[in-house]
Amino acid sequence: MPLLLLTAPVQAGWVPLARTAPGAVNLTLLLSDGTVMAQNLGGNSWYRLAPDIHGSYVNGTWTTLAPMHDTRLYYSSAVLRDGRVFVAGGEYGTGVATAEVYDPLSNTWTLTPSSGQTFLDSSSVILPSGNVLVAPVFPSTPGGTFIYNPTANTWLAGGPCLGNQDEASWVKLPDDSILTVDTSSLWSERYIPSLNQWVDDAIVPVPLFDGVLSEIGPAMLLPDGRALFLGGTGHTALYTPSGTTSPGTWVAGPDIPGGLGTPDAPAAVMVNGKVLCAVGTVGTYMPPTSFFEYDPVANSFTPVSGPTGSTDNVAPYQAAMLDLPDGSVLYSHMASDLYVYRPEGMPLTSGKPTINGITQNSDGSYHLTGTQLNGNSQGAAYGDDFQMDSNYPLVRMIDSGSNVYYARTYNWSSTSVMTGNKLVSTEFTLPAGLPQGTYWLAVVANGISSDPIQVNLAKALELAPPTGLTPGSPYPDGSVTVNSSPITLSWQSSAGADRYQLVAYYWDWTGGYWVYDTTITTTANSVSYSPPVNKTHYAWTVQAGNPSRWSDWANWAFFYGDVPCAGALAPASASFSRVGGIGSVSVSAMSGCDWTAQTKAHWITITSAGSGTGNGTVRFDVAANPSKNARTATVTIAGQTFIVTQTGK
Repeated sequence: MPLLLLTAPVQAGWVPLARTAPGAVNLTLLLSDGTVMAQNLGGNSWYRLAPDIHGSYVNGTWTTLAPMHDTRLYYSSAVLRDGRVFVAGGEYGTGVATAEVYDPLSNTWTLTPSSGQTFLDSSSVILPSGNVLVAPVFPSTPGGTFIYNPTANTWLAGGPCLGNQDEASWVKLPDDSILTVDTSSLWSERYIPSLNQWVDDAIVPVPLFDGVLSEIGPAMLLPDGRALFLGGTGHTALYTPSGTTSPGTWVAGPDIPGGLGTPDAPAAVMVNGKVLCAVGTVGTYMPPTSFFEYDPVANSFTPVSGPTGSTDNVAPYQAAMLDLPDGSVLYSHMASDLYVYRPEGMPLTSGKPTINGITQNSDGSYHLTGTQLNGNSQGAAYGDDFQMDSNYPLVRMIDSGSNVYYARTYNWSSTSVMTGNKLVSTEFTLPAGLPQGTYWLAVVANGISSDPIQVNLAKALELAPPTGLTPGSPYPDGSVTVNSSPITLSWQSSAGADRYQLVAYYWDWTGGYWVYDTTITTTANSVSYSPPVNKTHYAWTVQAGNPSRWSDWANWAFFYGDVPCAGALAPASASFSRVGGIGSVSVSAMSGCDWTAQTKAHWITITSAGSGTGNGTVRFDVAANPSKNARTATVTIAGQTFIVTQTGK
């Protein structure tokens, strides 16, 4: 049995990634195919980290993904049940009032309908239904929460909070309720998904929000079922759930050593059950960041080194963590250098998934059932500014040559934590190009692996790309100004497909390259495309899809109109005194483009180059102005307007 499928003990400590990211990174998210999405600091760019063939993220490679529509920094985020990614709002950037969804299969972002809300300092969490609960700080209804339904692509009203949720941290409990501590108070409350209602809970024994910044640290579920809240004050608190709508029980935890706290900071529950914590000076946003491991059994903190020394010379708010499938923790700090932290010891058996069975679906995907597929907790945590939950199953495979592959999981039956002996399931598709054969397959949840089973994986049914893509009537008219009437593009349907994506490009004559115009998604085998005006050359391609995969792109279809002959003039205008004079203007036009120079002004005479082909120079005379009044006229040259002004006596 290949040992790589088991999360084996390794030497504890920090290891830098062999390759830096394409840009500075803050939030990282684990996709359901085992790759990592990483956002460029505060912008709209995203990167993808893929492990190498041996499953190593340290030796992984970076690529650039499609950008978001809006820029964002400190916002709501969640990986959806179907494997897409949801983001909303932002404390900084252009996206404070928008939300959008990323589809890893098509590498595209789509804005959701407007919710009418401002998502600022907002937390979010996946509900049992697969919907996303979001608490914007400035909703139209004070204290309001809102729910995004990714299936219907609609927004719903959530139950109003009982207290202020600005800067608050949320943690999901085993009964699916969401626990939080109200801002700058000792009050706690819980959201009950089945009731769409927030209920009062017990009083917190110690203050967790510091008195200067009103910040709190992360909250996470421990392997014993209690919740740990790290305070911006340096205090900590432990919560024992009641398992019902009745209040639970709070007790004070140990203070963070050295008088340090978590004024916006990350932490991660590791596979050994301990918690890696980033901490800093109470009441400030200043460096450095120190690190501790919290042991819930000993109820104590132990200092550990930083990634480059005893500390990291950034403020804790700049850091973020993510639980990886190999049992390590990915660490980013708003820079291009990232690190993994490897815990010591063996993974906890209480978090170990089991595989009950695997069957192949009619479309070539697979259905897997088992227990504990969601892990013991949400994984890493931060609070209102970042959410990076990873409590969903990943499927990892290894062949006889110790090559590691990840399938893409989707439609998880559960979004809970600590599901125990409850039978849960996931669908998965095999990665493109996976050789057919026998593999050791395991399910991984938050870095803890099941025992592997040996399976023979048949290659999933391939989708053939559509054929016969052609533009129909009406065509663009081929003139300089293109008719913007819709064009019907059609193709032959592909067997096994229930959706299609067509992309359109146009030719940029100035830059000399193809420019992306739009993507159109449809369930039919034709679309109506409205071409942009003033373009003459178009290119289209289409791909077929179903719930498990997309086909390759079809052969391109092209339309070539007339070459645009509109020229550029230098200068664009000229001024003369009342006595008149001689002027000239340079014409820049593409080779083969015919043009003329004409004017209706009787006092301007074209003396040379009244017409031409390609580049040229037009010369003209301006007569003396006998009037006391200034005058202005135009000369039309190569389709452009040249302006001539002259003063009076």
